[in-house]
Amino acid sequence: MKYLIYPLLICFVLLSCKKETEQKPKEKPQTETSSFEPISNDILESSVIYEANIRQYSKEGTLDAFTKDIPQLKELGVKVIWLMPVYPISMKRRKATPDLSIEDIKDPEEKKKYLGSYYAIADYTAINPNFGTLEDFEELVAKAHENDMYVILDWVANHTGFDHHWIEDHPEYYTKNKNGEITDPLNPDTGEPWGWTDVADLNYDNKELWDAMLNEMSFWVDKYNVDGFRCDVAGNVPTPFWDYAVPKLREIKPIFMLAESEDKDLFYESFEMGYNWEGHHIMNEIAQGKMNVKDWDKYMSKIDTTYQKDDYLMSFVTNHDENSWNGTVEERMGNAADAMIAFSYTIPGMPLIYSGLEYDLDHRLKFFEKDEIPKTKGHNWTLLEQLGELKNNNKALNGAKKAAPYKRLSTSDNKNIIAFKRAKNDDKVVYIANFSDEKQEFTLDYEGNFQSLIDGETVELTAETSYEFEPWQYWVLVQ
Repeated sequence: MKYLIYPLLICFVLLSCKKETEQKPKEKPQTETSSFEPISNDILESSVIYEANIRQYSKEGTLDAFTKDIPQLKELGVKVIWLMPVYPISMKRRKATPDLSIEDIKDPEEKKKYLGSYYAIADYTAINPNFGTLEDFEELVAKAHENDMYVILDWVANHTGFDHHWIEDHPEYYTKNKNGEITDPLNPDTGEPWGWTDVADLNYDNKELWDAMLNEMSFWVDKYNVDGFRCDVAGNVPTPFWDYAVPKLREIKPIFMLAESEDKDLFYESFEMGYNWEGHHIMNEIAQGKMNVKDWDKYMSKIDTTYQKDDYLMSFVTNHDENSWNGTVEERMGNAADAMIAFSYTIPGMPLIYSGLEYDLDHRLKFFEKDEIPKTKGHNWTLLEQLGELKNNNKALNGAKKAAPYKRLSTSDNKNIIAFKRAKNDDKVVYIANFSDEKQEFTLDYEGNFQSLIDGETVELTAETSYEFEPWQYWVLVQ
């Protein structure tokens, strides 16, 4: 009998080793490096932010496919990566089109292509299985940190999907209609539904919800080392909730908070940056000939008196909403696109790159289905690379709490010609552009010797010189 024991024991050991090898998970990625600094205002001053649409970023539509490209984003000056929602999406009432839900689609095969809105979240503390796993997410954060970039998650505190477990476990967290039924979000001004029929409105009158939501946010900061949040429709969530939750998150680690809002009251305690929605719409209107430079000047005067000195906004020519619902950069801005991209980098604030802008994206990405951005580097890659390097390294473009001042320069044509200077320490940048679709001749009340960012040519500005700019021609001048 003892002669049989040894062979059996050897087989058992070998099988155990094989099983252990098969089941051993990948090594946990190192999410900190000795040189990696916590996010801070000094870093944010010179940052470019990148909005990553994981579903559409690649053919695979996975976290892993995006992670491998993170080192390339350094070439564009990116320091903050904002991930659009990466959580599981509710199936109940899932959007198939803006007007139809998944329940309206009868063909089972047809149903499969409708993936729903990223913002109808079924579970705040899980990863959409179409995108990958929590381990894949952890690797993404590690790769970003390895490349001195910070990761913020898109956070949807205003509503959940109708499959979220709170619907059954905590119906008291939700807004009810007169019949006692959980309702989709309502416009606070009219009391009428927004049309977001795939999501259930959360009711922050219930203070127990505050801690429940805080716990979900803390999960990502504490366990997965994320560096902050972009907060969807932040102004629709009561400001006191943010003022309660954000300081508690900052007890875990320094974080960066971006509000999808221009509400100045949000900035006092909780958010570093908001959206430059009004400025963006003015840029669209100028590009379409519906507004002119004087409208921009009025806007700049308005924000000077509206916001505190250390408030700042994210500037952009496109994002996921603009691209899918209002059109591509080419559709909205046409020949003005390059001038507006450069403009968004040189005005105060932080410029945004939305997935595909760097690859000359020329179509509206599907919102509820799989789509894909192009992946060939062309015109925009070169332009964004030049602008990103300037933003990262020239203090005249500092745009956060210690932003370089914006000084409007007078021209002989203040209706069509925009000209301004930004300077800090020994750095100076001047932006001049013809914001019209006709050739313009003008003089500029400013002098100095500069180098053109785009072509490297030397430019001497004098008050006596008459300049002639083609439609939408612009200069980014560096001293």
